[in-house]
Amino acid sequence: MAPAAIPPEVPSFPSRHVLEALLDPVREGLLLFTDDDTVLIANPAMQALLGVPADGEEGAASRLRPLLPPDALLQARQHGQWSGSLVMGDGVVTAQIYHHRDQGLGYFLGTFRRIEGHADYERELQQRHAELRQAYQRLNGAQEKLLQSEKMASIGQLAAGVAHEINNPIGYVHSNLGSLQEYLRSLFTVIEAYERALRAPDPKTLIPEIDDIRTRLDIDFISRDLPQLMAESREGIERVTRIVRDLKDFSYSGRDESWKLVDLHAGLESTINIIWNELKYKVQLHREFGQLPLVECLPSELNQVYMNLLLNAGHAIADRGTITVRTGVDGDQAWVEFEDDGGGISPELRQRIFDPFFTTKPVGSGTGLGLSISYSIINKHNGRIDLESTPGEGSKFRLVLPIKQPR
Repeated sequence: MAPAAIPPEVPSFPSRHVLEALLDPVREGLLLFTDDDTVLIANPAMQALLGVPADGEEGAASRLRPLLPPDALLQARQHGQWSGSLVMGDGVVTAQIYHHRDQGLGYFLGTFRRIEGHADYERELQQRHAELRQAYQRLNGAQEKLLQSEKMASIGQLAAGVAHEINNPIGYVHSNLGSLQEYLRSLFTVIEAYERALRAPDPKTLIPEIDDIRTRLDIDFISRDLPQLMAESREGIERVTRIVRDLKDFSYSGRDESWKLVDLHAGLESTINIIWNELKYKVQLHREFGQLPLVECLPSELNQVYMNLLLNAGHAIADRGTITVRTGVDGDQAWVEFEDDGGGISPELRQRIFDPFFTTKPVGSGTGLGLSISYSIINKHNGRIDLESTPGEGSKFRLVLPIKQPR
């Protein structure tokens, strides 16, 4: 039998002398140190970048710390790595710092590369700028999709109420059309009687028959009721038209919407008209509108904020209550205020109500995005949301917006 093959000897980990020999010619600066700034390895390129003598590598980590952003090492600890640009000596250096914890000890490994020449530096900046621009575009697109998704989800929740608001006027218009059909049949009968009288040799002989027809068909009542019926039908059709128009304006994605001067009261009325079916059974709405100039804004997005705050105010009211909508001007700012006499918000919840996905509603009843998106929209308008709330007494949200956007 052939003897068993002898496994090759596993090489041991290189000694410090071997590591230093390998790292000496490396052009990038390499620095390995612990959480307490004990330097394990600093190659010559690193020593040159920091300006420490060849035998003074022990102070390399403490000399590096002031050159780093305050949160660089913290980010490396939390996320495993940090990267950025530093000014070291008379040049700019790109830096990557990695962190690893083993047996209770933390280790940092930093790599540093000097950007040679102005062209290289410009290239580096352009690359980082392109990366940032792509990240911003992705973030902006995600935010826009999230806004539209929340808006459509809100409309979906209101769909039954909107359908009810449309069905009411459609119902009585349909009923009025049935009455109108009967009225027209009666009027045509009277007209035919008059035409027969006009063709008769002696029309006066048919007057009793015409009077009998007018009495039997109650033409006097029809002449009084017909204008009212038409006015009521027109009002119903106009209400349906208004709801559909408001719904269309409200659901508009705003992708191509530009900043424009807008009457905030029109947006408020449009939003109230859409969500009124959600509120009218338990809320008494008061309007205390002041004199507002036209405000530069994205009206569709502000309508989303109005809806979120009005619905939240309605949900805060258990049985019956009041919501007051106020508007006014303070210097070069306009404000819109929503006050309810509901349950109020406790101080600990007040800290979190604008956080994404935070909600106090039962599971399945809210996304937790309404106030977060509202905060983002108002921030985008260079405004702010002020909140006053007392548990058991109610809440007051005030939107403060610049009348003209800063250029």
